[in-house]
Amino acid sequence: MSTDHPNTASGVLADVDGLDALDVIERRDEDLESARGEAWDLDDDLEEDFLDEDDDEEDGEVLIELIVLDMAGTTVSDDGLVERAFALAAERSGIATGDEFDEALQYVRDTMGQSKIEVFTALADGDVAAAERANAEFEGAYAELVGVVGVAEIPGARTVIEQLRAAGASVALTTGFAPVTRDAIIDALGWHDVADVLLSPADAGRGRPAPDMALTALLRTRTDSVEAMVVVGDTVSDIESGVNAGAGLVVGVLTGAHDREALEAAGADEVIDHIGQLPMLLGLARVASVGLDRADSGTDGSE
Repeated sequence: MSTDHPNTASGVLADVDGLDALDVIERRDEDLESARGEAWDLDDDLEEDFLDEDDDEEDGEVLIELIVLDMAGTTVSDDGLVERAFALAAERSGIATGDEFDEALQYVRDTMGQSKIEVFTALADGDVAAAERANAEFEGAYAELVGVVGVAEIPGARTVIEQLRAAGASVALTTGFAPVTRDAIIDALGWHDVADVLLSPADAGRGRPAPDMALTALLRTRTDSVEAMVVVGDTVSDIESGVNAGAGLVVGVLTGAHDREALEAAGADEVIDHIGQLPMLLGLARVASVGLDRADSGTDGSE
């Protein structure tokens, strides 16, 4: 097998001791690169695109009580860390080597947003022990990369979350990562008090595209109905999870794994360029002022 091919384990992991060569995994498509490269300031015309000025409270629309936000690719910049961590895990665990690596890497890309242990179980053809070994290596590799490369929010994400909560909505951050990996990201960002609820598949039952995390967030925040919930994510699995949960609005963003066509095909009601456009899409006036009513709900973001 060639050692200079960027999509082989050897190519990805050349000079792995320094971790520098892990950057060889390229951006996946021009649309994604364009979305990441745009200025994050909101366009003055976006309000006309997203909000119908004729809409008002008299229409009987459901007020928004809960926004469920994905992490990597939606609120947290991925920058290829999942792929790099997978490359390390594949090399160290032997779960996908040689000619199998390219196909396995593509499967990881296609299933972005899903529970990582479920992804590894599929790659291991149902061998639970092998999947657990690979997942443990993945978690260790991701933490290693976070420590060396660092992690950053999608520009403006924290501000958006703060705006939504100030307007009276609860915010849940969800991820396909195990709690230990999720918490490492939260620690690196200093986001301990940013959201009302933090959820991984282990906290809810099944991972995406099952609705478990969204519905668990709804229960923990005492949201009145699924119609009052908005689910936001950058992957097909995120969108399918929101649809399966019966969310009142499911929104795709173009800063992560999948493009507009894929997100719309999965059932997204709206697709925006980045998380910074979410408050305008929702219209803060339409967010329920229910935050103070939840002071005793016990949702302190330490889940």
